[in-house]
Amino acid sequence: MNKFIRAAAVSATLASVAGAQAAPSAPPRILTSGEAQVRVTPDRATILVGVQTRATTAAAAGASNARTQKAILDTLKAMGLAADQLATQSYSVNPEIQYPPSGGPGRVIGYTVSNVVRVELRRIEQVGPVVDAALAKGANQINSIQFSSSTASEARRTAMADAVRDARADAEALAKAAGGSLGQVIEISSSAPPIRPVYAEVMMRSAAKADVSTPIEPGEQVISASVSVIWQFVPGAVR
Repeated sequence: MNKFIRAAAVSATLASVAGAQAAPSAPPRILTSGEAQVRVTPDRATILVGVQTRATTAAAAGASNARTQKAILDTLKAMGLAADQLATQSYSVNPEIQYPPSGGPGRVIGYTVSNVVRVELRRIEQVGPVVDAALAKGANQINSIQFSSSTASEARRTAMADAVRDARADAEALAKAAGGSLGQVIEISSSAPPIRPVYAEVMMRSAAKADVSTPIEPGEQVISASVSVIWQFVPGAVR
């Protein structure tokens, strides 16, 4: 994992000293924030493999779709994919209606059946062969590929730790500049955006004309975290 820490905007507050007759004030504090990013290389992929068929009847369209999707699933299982890596994402049957140019009610001229299967891959090198095999067996809907990392949670915690170190460095600089030193942590909070997968677009092509395997580049997944920390400020000795 390659780490990249981006300096965060820092705000600092020092509590003012209350008057002699006023109630005791809160101890002086320093507030800083920090941000960090960790880049990881995806090692998992999710592919949505779809088959869309058309026929004059819903039954015929459904039967044709079932044959094609079964051939795809059988091929993927033969490639070593387990049952828990394959799941139906969506299935739909829709009539195709033709309307006369002069207006009036339309008539059903056919049916379209769409069956999309979610394929979970635990090895990135399987992506190209799985796409090629699905296309060869009749898949005609592969819109995108989603990449993710199995170490995303660990990377998120690393980013949070880096963000705290970034906030501490700024707090120490502020405390020194104010003539004191940094005390213990009073309060800390974190904010990490959801870990989002990386998407790669896949251009549909004819499997019959394919003479090379589909190239797939997962790129990098960027995981960010930010923190806000309140520290105790220890004033320096009065000279």
